[in-house]
Amino acid sequence: MSKLPHSSSLVRNRSAGSVTARAGVLGLQGDFAEHLVTLDRLGVEGVDVRRPEQLDEIDALIIPGGESTTIGKLASQYGIIDKLKDRVAEGMPVWGTCAGAIFIAKDVPGHPHPLASLMDMTVERNAFGRQIDSFEADLDVKPLGEKPFHAVFIRAPRISRVGPGVEVLARLGDGTVVAARQGRLLATSFHPELTHDERFHRYFLSLGKS
Repeated sequence: MSKLPHSSSLVRNRSAGSVTARAGVLGLQGDFAEHLVTLDRLGVEGVDVRRPEQLDEIDALIIPGGESTTIGKLASQYGIIDKLKDRVAEGMPVWGTCAGAIFIAKDVPGHPHPLASLMDMTVERNAFGRQIDSFEADLDVKPLGEKPFHAVFIRAPRISRVGPGVEVLARLGDGTVVAARQGRLLATSFHPELTHDERFHRYFLSLGKS
C-alpha cells in the first residue's frame, strides 16, 4: 500500500524528475477532469478513481463538484464509501469541493443518498440558490498567504456548522463559512479547479506531511 511521504509534500520535485506520490480524483461524476489538469500542472501524478481498489494506489483524494446525490449513490453502489473510510483512518488526505464537501460532511439535512460522513460539519445544499445565482468572491485564506483567493461559487453549498475539531479557513463577508479543515480533511464550497490559482491544490497536497 502506498504510504504518505513524511519529509516532503505530494508535489513533484521537477528538478529531480520523480513523483513522490499519486493524487486521485473521484471520477464518478462532476468536474473531475479540471482537477486532474491542475494536478498535472503541479507535476503530480493524477489518478481517475472509479473503483474502490484504486484507493490503495493513491496518497490523497479529491472529490469534485457535481451532483452530490449522484456521487453518493454511485460511491455506495461501487463499494467506494467503506474503502474510503478505511483509507482516511489510515491518514489519507481527502478534499471535497462543492458537491464533494457535501459528500464528506457528517450532516447534510435532507440528503437522499449515502454520504461518506467523514468531517464533523453540517453542510446545506444549494444554499446560495440555483445555477443562475452563481457568483465569485475574493476570500482571505490565512494558510494561502496575504493575497486573496478568487473563488468561484456554482450552486454552492454552505457550511452552517463545524465541530470543535474543525478549523474555519475562509468566510464570506457576511460570515458564512465556505472553507474548513479537520486534520487531513479539507472542504471548500467553491471550485478552485476553475481558476488558474493553484494555491488551494498546493495547500491540500501539503496535508500529507502534517
